[in-house]
Amino acid sequence: MSDPRDLRILQLEAELEMRDAVIAKQAAKLTEQAAKLAEQAAKLVALEERVAELAEKLNQNSSNSHKPPSSDPPANRGQRRGKNKKTRRKRGGQKGHKGKRRELLPPEQVDDFVHHFPSKCESCWKALPEIRDPDATRYQFTEMPPIRPHTTEHQRHAVKCPHCAYVTRAPYDANQIPSSPFGPRLMAVIALLTGYYHLSRRRAQSVLADVLGVSVSLGAISNVEKRVSDAVEPVVVEAWNRVGEGDVKYTDGTSWFQSGVMLCLWTIATKAATVFKILSDGSADTLAPLFGTIRGILVSDRASAINFWAMEDRQICWAHLIRKWVSFSERAGPACAFGRELLDYAGLVFEYWHSFKDGELTRDELVYRMVPVRQQVEALLERIVDANIKGLSGSCANVLAHRQALWTFVDHDAVDATNNHAERELRAFVLWRKRSFGTQSERGNHFAERLMTIAHTARKQDKNVLAFLTACCEPATPTPSLFDTTA
Repeated sequence: MSDPRDLRILQLEAELEMRDAVIAKQAAKLTEQAAKLAEQAAKLVALEERVAELAEKLNQNSSNSHKPPSSDPPANRGQRRGKNKKTRRKRGGQKGHKGKRRELLPPEQVDDFVHHFPSKCESCWKALPEIRDPDATRYQFTEMPPIRPHTTEHQRHAVKCPHCAYVTRAPYDANQIPSSPFGPRLMAVIALLTGYYHLSRRRAQSVLADVLGVSVSLGAISNVEKRVSDAVEPVVVEAWNRVGEGDVKYTDGTSWFQSGVMLCLWTIATKAATVFKILSDGSADTLAPLFGTIRGILVSDRASAINFWAMEDRQICWAHLIRKWVSFSERAGPACAFGRELLDYAGLVFEYWHSFKDGELTRDELVYRMVPVRQQVEALLERIVDANIKGLSGSCANVLAHRQALWTFVDHDAVDATNNHAERELRAFVLWRKRSFGTQSERGNHFAERLMTIAHTARKQDKNVLAFLTACCEPATPTPSLFDTTA
């Protein structure tokens, strides 16, 4: 006979096993729910980071990113104009402001003179002789006469011999009969309209007809562009050589389009010349041959494609750094505090730099004042790197990788703290791209980069662009030099 206690024990063990099974099942459910919650939490963190990233991109403008001012929405432009207003003055000249008037041309540049004499004396009312006054009150009236193009026709006559009746036509002499129906100055004007003032060919066609009275087809305009492009090629080579010899170079790049395909437009600018080149891409392998022999100091942004240039001979653009640090200051959390601290130091850098440029500080005083600023900026960047903040520490680590190129402008003459020179040179090209969507062929690329090189370099050399292009298009004459000071 079994013991009732054993039955009770078996019964309790069975109940315990059932409870253990239920607990195990509930534990499995809780584990599964915990895994789902962890997964959802990870997704939530990722989504929050994505939202923050998109919000930062949405708030990007010319003051906190690489975007140009033309890309700013109207609201941002209004805010930017508001920041520039130091007072609430009305538009126009202010009270007490010394006005400016149109300067009178010297007498040798005046075509006609009309003399006015008083007829009677205002005292005794007797007739007065017409005697010219060397200090006469002068007024000048400038008008543009109707422009009528000058057309020359070359005729090759056929003459019948009175002796043998053979008809002989005058031979074609390429030295006397132009190969183009357009003269050098007209070709230069056409190239200026499309290659420098960036009018479309149809607009240029209208200007030529309405203003100059010259009828030109669209195909003829394209042919003229090719002729002028070929004519200025030696001058462009000369400009590239002059840029290569520069002690300080400013460089920057932007996108360009050829038949809808994205290319890269690059500029290198010095005090004497500016050159442009349209490239297939902006990689280091493509850019390095463009610069030729490494010489002088290069001012640029932190593009990795320019790392072939020795860091100790570079200057990183502080304007780019400020825009990056502004974006840091607009974030939430510790990034905001770090960004504001960086901006404080940047403000101090530019305060000293502008004081030096204005003559308030000597070079030695600038170097002396920048020593503690340099130490504090680099120490702050190292603290940010150690903080390991996503999207912040990596960027600051990259800045520290350019440590040798941060302060070149402090120690070297003629080196600016920003790359604004190159950015200003690219500005006209960027606006051209926005209006015309780029070029359609390799020939168009050559025309664009060559004409802009000529125009920007001629401006730096105080040369008239139209006169210089006309001289380049003159047949059977030596190619002029952009750098000939005696011309």
